[in-house]
Amino acid sequence: MISVEEFKNRIDETGDDFPLLTLAEFFDGNDDEYSIAPNQADEGRPQLFEIYERFKALENDENIAWIRVSLHDDTEITENDDGEELMLYGDSILICTCLKDEEIEALADCEWLQSGGVSELDPGEYINCYPEIPSGYRCLSLEWD
Repeated sequence: MISVEEFKNRIDETGDDFPLLTLAEFFDGNDDEYSIAPNQADEGRPQLFEIYERFKALENDENIAWIRVSLHDDTEITENDDGEELMLYGDSILICTCLKDEEIEALADCEWLQSGGVSELDPGEYINCYPEIPSGYRCLSLEWD
């Protein structure tokens, strides 16, 4: 999971917009099952490690340039006795791909994820956060309600 200091550095780079996190930065070491799709966490949604594994495998597909986690507004840095703690809350999973919506929905298995599917994003919306978008690719957002 991304460290508090690295997160602060990224915020400085993105002009106060939340950075898009790599899969490892969001999922690796994250054991808070309510940190993404909390409404589905107790309703049969796969566990975090299963979601992480699914998207790590997808990231290796030659038709996918990158995958990132978009953060929810509830993400914050809190103070406790041990210092600062980063409370990450994912909003959606962004997929930069040349595949059709239906192909991504099938590869990700949106039904298994209990996701509402994907929608195309305007790359200008998070221009400070996006990695490079190769020619012929677009950004899809896999979302939960």
